[in-house]
Amino acid sequence: MESPSLTLAEPAPETSAQTPLQGTGAHPQPAPEHPARAAAHRGGRGGLKGKVVAYAGMLAFPFVMVMMMFSTYVGTMHTAQVVDLPVAVVGAAGQPGAVLDVFDALDALPDHQVAPRLVATQDEARALLGRQEIAAAVVPPSGTGTTATMLVAGASGAAKTQTAQTLVLPAAAGLGWSTQVEDVAPLPSGDSSGTVVMFAAMGMMLAGYVPLSIMMMGTPHLLRLRRFLPVLAGWAVAVPTVIWLLLGPLVGGVEGHYLTFLGIGALTISAVGLVQLAVTKVVGPLAVLFGMLLLVVFGMPSSNLALPIESMPGFFQALHHVLPLPAAGEALRSILYFDGVGLAPHLVVLAVGLVVGLAAASVVDRKNGDVIPMASKFEDADTPLPALPGGPVRSKRTRYIAAAAFPGATLVLMVGLMGFSMHAPTLHDMPVAVVGPTAEIAAQTAEGLQGSLGDVVDPRVIDSVELADTAIEDQEIVAAFVLPGAEGEPATLRTASGAGAAQQKASATIFGQIAAAQGLTLTQVDVAPLTTHDVQGTNTMYIAMSWVMAGFLICTVLRGGAPQLRTITHQLPLLAGWAVGMSVALWFLFSVVIGAVDANAAGLIGCGALAILAVSLATSVLTRTVGMAAVPLVVVVMMLVGVPASGGGLSLYMVPGVFQSLHHVLPLPAAVDVVRSLSYFGGTGVGSGLLTLTAWAAAGLIANVLADRHLATRPAHPQPERFMPQR
Repeated sequence: MESPSLTLAEPAPETSAQTPLQGTGAHPQPAPEHPARAAAHRGGRGGLKGKVVAYAGMLAFPFVMVMMMFSTYVGTMHTAQVVDLPVAVVGAAGQPGAVLDVFDALDALPDHQVAPRLVATQDEARALLGRQEIAAAVVPPSGTGTTATMLVAGASGAAKTQTAQTLVLPAAAGLGWSTQVEDVAPLPSGDSSGTVVMFAAMGMMLAGYVPLSIMMMGTPHLLRLRRFLPVLAGWAVAVPTVIWLLLGPLVGGVEGHYLTFLGIGALTISAVGLVQLAVTKVVGPLAVLFGMLLLVVFGMPSSNLALPIESMPGFFQALHHVLPLPAAGEALRSILYFDGVGLAPHLVVLAVGLVVGLAAASVVDRKNGDVIPMASKFEDADTPLPALPGGPVRSKRTRYIAAAAFPGATLVLMVGLMGFSMHAPTLHDMPVAVVGPTAEIAAQTAEGLQGSLGDVVDPRVIDSVELADTAIEDQEIVAAFVLPGAEGEPATLRTASGAGAAQQKASATIFGQIAAAQGLTLTQVDVAPLTTHDVQGTNTMYIAMSWVMAGFLICTVLRGGAPQLRTITHQLPLLAGWAVGMSVALWFLFSVVIGAVDANAAGLIGCGALAILAVSLATSVLTRTVGMAAVPLVVVVMMLVGVPASGGGLSLYMVPGVFQSLHHVLPLPAAVDVVRSLSYFGGTGVGSGLLTLTAWAAAGLIANVLADRHLATRPAHPQPERFMPQR
């Protein structure tokens, strides 16, 4: 997962002439004003209509960003199902028997999930896997045998490989075959989740477009093409080096390949940076929406880095061949894991982007010169300007440092934290229960689990199936292994996919092997199954993330867009109204428009409003006292640490232990628990999450009240003049 929200933290700059401020909250210093607020000033300063337009424009900025991102993510991923996944069957076209049997079985799968093809030899199938043209290949049993072989390439994508196995293995079992899986291009141990290329590519996207929103405020003179090119060249060398250091030597996700990261990173960052420069010089701060939409919102579903591209709508499959995020990720994957096979098309995409960006930037640069709509107006490099939106005037040196440090911190934190937490998921301390016909037998089995599995599981004994189900619904345990009461009866594994699909699969694998070793048949019971509208089990995480993102974005916008709201007394009504309004809007989006959530409407809206308000109050303290420099810290606490600590994507028992200790402390995990409880457990366990969110809201409110006493002594400063958009 990424921190795209940092780019959103830049309120659009002010277009008014230098006028004194009434106060800016954290720093009553020069603060960039939101475009809509500037428009209101032009249309009628001080009037009610102007204020309405100003606030509407200001709130529209974070509203569009949140709705744009999560409508796309939830809309494309909540019922993601592959269509025409290419799978090869090894055997001659006219060969009767097993070859045609498995071909027909795959071709008969519902909804055209698999597109089988015949290949003559295993070598041909391996070559297709090496070129990533197929997801798997099936080698039917020879002669009278009953053991087939399934060839996969794990490095082509962990999700794609798992999906192929989910479809092919049952089809083979239906023919009476057992199947052994051979990975012809396995992922390395340091990247067992296959996410290194995704985090690296995301870092390159951020490095390409985030800096321009900062430069437009504090160093706009550097946005002339002749000055921008050398800056971009240095940045395009430095950032891939940092990304490689983070994911390679520090995290251990990749060995060697520095020049690979340097070359692909430099090309990607240069292409993205030049295109973003051209757009910025035309539309000013609104360019952040363009970058967000194409690079992140559309980029991730079309990337083939998280979910198989065959599971995405056709629109995103088409974008896979033209957007920079898929190109950068696939180029890295090609070199790291497939010896460069298939690299050329992805390099062409990036090279075309660079040429187009350079040409467009050249045209706009000649036409507009130094003028960028709503950017800081300047005469030369020494014109006094704030380093960050809403901050005080700083020296040229400080502004240069801020222009690099702000996006640099964003990148380091996003790539470093997400890479560290998710590059190699390792199951540990997963709470499971054993239910036996007698307490003695159950205790012996639990001791055996502890002895054979060590720290992988944390077993305990529960007296009955009913109590085990209650513990599962309370999310106190992940699974219950119910031993048979008599010889010949099956064992039962009771789980809840609604509590997390990843941990359910892990428990099924573990207890499936245990049952097989004991000669037992294993029956699986899902006491809280995922709905057909949440097949990946990720809806809870995305809903919670939308609440958290809405909470901190409003504060970053207020920092520069509404300096007159100086005290928490002034801000609180707006924050409360925003919390309720956004919660209603997000409920309508997820439940009515997309149809991804089927939970109590009042409960979901109320909990969402509390979550948004809690995050906004906590964020407001920092943005009002420290300013925009606090945004990286906010994103770390609210999102980057919150995602692995939430259990919303990876199981909480698959990430480093430090994140488990934060699960009951941070607002994002609390929000995930609340949504999960409302969606799958009838509200059971919702109290703990609400208590955490209430504590954050109360602490934020108290801290804001105390901060008001300090902020009241800060003087106001005039705002810098802005380039006015041409009518």
